[in-house]
Amino acid sequence: MASDAESRVRLSGRTLVLSRLRENAGEYANLFSRAKAEIGHAECLCRTPTLRLVIRCSRAGRYHLAGWPGEGELHDPPCPFHKLAPGLSGREAYSAEAIREGDNGVSIRLDAVLARSLTEPPTAQTSGEPREGRSRRTVGLLGLLHWLWDESQLTAWHPRWRRRNWWICHARLRQQTEDCSINQDPADTALYVVPPFRPDTAEQNTAAFEAFKARLGRHGSKEHRGLILGEIKTVTPTQYGARYALAHQRAPLFISAALDQRVRRSYRPVFAEAGAGHDARRVGLFLVELSAKGNLTIVDMAAMLLNSLYIPADSSHEVAMGNALAHHGRAFVKPVRYDGTEAVFPDFVLTDVTPHAYVEVYGIHGREDYDQRKRIKQAHYQRQGAELIEWDVVEPIPDLSLHRGRRTSRTEPDTVR
Repeated sequence: MASDAESRVRLSGRTLVLSRLRENAGEYANLFSRAKAEIGHAECLCRTPTLRLVIRCSRAGRYHLAGWPGEGELHDPPCPFHKLAPGLSGREAYSAEAIREGDNGVSIRLDAVLARSLTEPPTAQTSGEPREGRSRRTVGLLGLLHWLWDESQLTAWHPRWRRRNWWICHARLRQQTEDCSINQDPADTALYVVPPFRPDTAEQNTAAFEAFKARLGRHGSKEHRGLILGEIKTVTPTQYGARYALAHQRAPLFISAALDQRVRRSYRPVFAEAGAGHDARRVGLFLVELSAKGNLTIVDMAAMLLNSLYIPADSSHEVAMGNALAHHGRAFVKPVRYDGTEAVFPDFVLTDVTPHAYVEVYGIHGREDYDQRKRIKQAHYQRQGAELIEWDVVEPIPDLSLHRGRRTSRTEPDTVR
């Protein structure tokens, strides 16, 4: 992996390159087992003193390292285990029922039904919406998409990393699903992440896709659905709705006209033409079922706009800003909302300065509620003494170069709400 090529960890007293450990975890099973039994954790060497890492073992017996809860922001920004402060993520809105982390991995409680009984009356679907005074108990499709991107460190960028492509995204996403379950099913069974096309793996990829399709449809007394995650290449109208073509995949996905219209309303920036001029990309997480003719039909979906490095953006203006930050050699993270539609975070967090600095993009004019929120956020940053880079999109993008002579305190400002 690009971002962990030079990262090193210590496992039971032995120093190892993280990329090699991840790619060949089976070779180090005894070392993992001894470290888990004798020490209880591994160590990340990105800082001194070292930081603890969780040792997990999947149900298939494969070992995996994860960041220690609550210590993600202590890691060096280019470290694969680095995370923003907890208040800068929409994950805060979930209860332990929705996303449960343990020694065996992560369990996701998705609010979509993946296996429906054909012999019992349908049960009321658990709503992902929070009740008054309570956190969300389930994760929606957008929340799952953001969680996968966030945990795979695809919301972050550092100039030490090589240019990101779908091959890197796929590898990171697959690593993340190795020790994860969705509605009690192994994530690598319930979720198909479209692999990058390569002639030498074409047959293997085709076999994996056919195996995924074979799990869909009616089996015994249950009707099975699945999840597909891929980059959206084109969306073209059909007689009954639309046809989604995904990059690197030959088989299209079909959607009804009513659902396609609802999706376009919910994810306007994703389907707007404005992002195309900034080399924007789009990904979708699709809940699919098998039609009577053997086609894949979209039952529900979430979509996300990305910049040229596959970093999320909420608008075409944020796509342009994300590209500009990378061009100027900045290290940054894009906070994502998950299912928290009302959550308000900085547009970008710059992690190459201490304390972290913030970037706000102002793309709406003449709306009082937007202007009021803008003033509140500006006052918040001023009270906290945080460096703020602002861009009103009617003006040129401001100077984004890395400034010297900054403070060295590691204190983070409070969450912007």
